[in-house]
Amino acid sequence: MAELNGIICVNKPSGFTSFDVIAKLRGILKFRKLGHAGTLDPLATGVLPIFAGKAAKACNLMPNDDKAYEAGFRLGIETDTLDITGTVKKSISDFNVSAELINDTLPEFTGNISQLPPMYSAVSVGGVKLYKLARKGIEVERVPRPVRVYELSLLSYDGSAEGVLRISCSKGTYVRTIISDIGEKLGCGAVMTSLIRTKACGFTLSDCVTLEELEKNGAEKYIIPIDTLFTELPEIRLHAELEKKYRNGVRTEMRNTKSESGRYRVYGADGMFIGIAAMVNNELRVEKNLC
Repeated sequence: MAELNGIICVNKPSGFTSFDVIAKLRGILKFRKLGHAGTLDPLATGVLPIFAGKAAKACNLMPNDDKAYEAGFRLGIETDTLDITGTVKKSISDFNVSAELINDTLPEFTGNISQLPPMYSAVSVGGVKLYKLARKGIEVERVPRPVRVYELSLLSYDGSAEGVLRISCSKGTYVRTIISDIGEKLGCGAVMTSLIRTKACGFTLSDCVTLEELEKNGAEKYIIPIDTLFTELPEIRLHAELEKKYRNGVRTEMRNTKSESGRYRVYGADGMFIGIAAMVNNELRVEKNLC
């Protein structure tokens, strides 16, 4: 098949790792140049952007890498993985937590917070992934990381032990850890029971396609153009002469323009997207050519 260049937003099924999805797509599409943004645990479902072909070069350039989730939780239990799939470390039934108490606790975990990465995570310590150490029963010292939680609200609660949270947060936030920390604050413990990622890289569930749909219909109709990732940035269009210089990496003086300093998405004389640039003192400097 012709080379794919763009993003395919997959609604990841439960039970699959992000790498499982990549492997499945390589088999379906007969195309190997695939990568993903934002790893999802096997338990989780939802928005998983897959970068195909030249789009892979955009992974570290995205202006919007925030995430949003709906996370199920259960009070009164603690596990080694901080979710329902782990080995139970503690379980209690004698507690009384109301929805009001949960709501009163949530502001403590909203805004700029410090979070300790869980042992069952892909964070590396001394060049070794934490989850590999955890599987051997080894626990090591970890350094708390700053993250930002934009929204944390209680969507539902059964009045006894189970409910659902809505969470909007920065890249690198562990929802399992937030739930565990809330449980600790409430004095009864808590684990994550389900996770749906509803937004990532500016894409939502409505932008997603299932693996079954891709297998049935192919990828062409579901490919999202690369420049969709950068719609938050203003655009600049170059005429043919300037485009040639720009593509060759030459810093381009933008005469007769009043463009403000900052990042721009750049298009050529034919209207085709080229890449991302920085404007400095009316000089356009290549950040990354993507097409």
